[in-house]
Amino acid sequence: MQKNIILAGVGGQGILSIAAVIDWAALNGGLEIRQAEVHGMSQRGGAVQSHLRIADHELYADLIALGTADLILSVEPLEALRYLPYLAPGGRVVTSLEPFINMPGYPSMEEILAELGKTDRPVLVHSAELAREAGSARASNMVMLGAAARFTGIEPERLEEAIEALFRAKGEEIVDINIRAFRMGQQLSNS
Repeated sequence: MQKNIILAGVGGQGILSIAAVIDWAALNGGLEIRQAEVHGMSQRGGAVQSHLRIADHELYADLIALGTADLILSVEPLEALRYLPYLAPGGRVVTSLEPFINMPGYPSMEEILAELGKTDRPVLVHSAELAREAGSARASNMVMLGAAARFTGIEPERLEEAIEALFRAKGEEIVDINIRAFRMGQQLSNS
């Protein structure tokens, strides 16, 4: 088994928390993981992306080559488009539909959706709405992780254990909200 995953978004959207959950779950499942990340120029609003490579054998490189990503998991729709050249044939795109408009000339959602529609059955998620239903708009990143869970190669139960471990210090209510958000996202890609 080997999965190449690109996480994309802008600063403040929880990309690094998604990466931490996947890392924890993979390592505790006995898998090899390599990760490389790039942070934007500012803490909030700058582009953030992470390359995650997961396998049941030794990995030698951190970066994902063009055309070899099995999954692009994006918490911002334009950022999903930015990484489409990395997508492998048959790879999947899971993206939030809530734009973070941080530049002039941001394309219309119709243009973005037309490009995303050229990929193999993209999973398009209203993550902020579902996160609010789960108990906190801040949990939209866990909604996105849930929507992408079936494409990660990691059992959902192990991802939930990782969410619990990552958020434990913030209290049981935060853990519950994030697991609820994860499960709501899961329902989207399982239906």
